[in-house]
Amino acid sequence: MKWKEEITIETNIEKVWSLFFDENIKKIMPKVEEHTIIEKTEVEVGAKHQQTYREGKRVETYIVETLAFEDSSDKKHKQISFVLGKAFKISLGFTLHKIDEVHTKFIYEGQNEGVNFVGRAMLKLGSEKSNNKVVQEFLEKVEQEALKIL
Repeated sequence: MKWKEEITIETNIEKVWSLFFDENIKKIMPKVEEHTIIEKTEVEVGAKHQQTYREGKRVETYIVETLAFEDSSDKKHKQISFVLGKAFKISLGFTLHKIDEVHTKFIYEGQNEGVNFVGRAMLKLGSEKSNNKVVQEFLEKVEQEALKIL
């Protein structure tokens, strides 16, 4: 399962980018309960975080690795990967392009693949419509939080 969606957010690129740093990650990912750096720093390729995520009563803890990191004045990019529940390998990319001082293009792309039979079966049974809804909700959450920053 793959996706790539984008929106234009009416605020400065630096404000949007700040949401992808450790201190603000729970604002855009409210189901993340803990997000702790365990290797390198958050602005380096190869950085690793231990993350705890809650979905209802289920709690999962896993390691998130930073695969790409770019922070220039016109473009920001972070790519991460993790294995969830020993069943899914999830890769996510967050790219920001400066349109002008008050407009930022946000591109959210990702891939979710089953790493074993159970994971592959669950992905086949899952609905694309449901996944698209989750992607759209994330785009909207990032936009809402970015617009709150003064």
